[in-house]
Amino acid sequence: MNSDSTPRTEITDTITLGGGCFWCTEAIYSAIQGVFKVEPGYSGGQNPNPSYKQVCSGATGHAEVIQVVFDPAQVSLKTLLGVFFKTHDPTTLNRQGADIGTQYRSIILYRSSQQESLAREVLNAMTEARIYNTPIVTELKAFEAFYRAEDEHLNYFQRNPNQGYCQMVVQPKVEKFYKLFPELLKK
Repeated sequence: MNSDSTPRTEITDTITLGGGCFWCTEAIYSAIQGVFKVEPGYSGGQNPNPSYKQVCSGATGHAEVIQVVFDPAQVSLKTLLGVFFKTHDPTTLNRQGADIGTQYRSIILYRSSQQESLAREVLNAMTEARIYNTPIVTELKAFEAFYRAEDEHLNYFQRNPNQGYCQMVVQPKVEKFYKLFPELLKK
């Protein structure tokens, strides 16, 4: 029993994922029970503190990613990786739909050997299940740095639901997530 009156802090874990445009992935992961924080940003490249414009040029090597802080007692990393593989196309190299460039690549940036091992396990299971007609090209890479996106990208879908890209690209992905994973939705 805890003898002091200090409230215990939640035990959290963090994973960084890139599945195309971060407006889509942020909207999906923000709706998951047990996810405390989702931040869009840039990772996996060379330049420190890149801007959106620099990342979109493809010159920095960064991918648009989300950093997901979650409670593993409420939602497992395996579940989050399952959502990742089923809510974007992990078989297209450096693109998602009409979004083309290395910044839209499918990437998992792991922070520990346990995360790496689990990511490989899930990736191999998806490959063996032959869910896709073409090979999965998701990159697995050790996490080095995360650079938070500019403020105008935070909660983009929530703030701009009527914007054309949001209606044509983000909304269908969010609806697909709701249909595939209703048990994961925040109450």
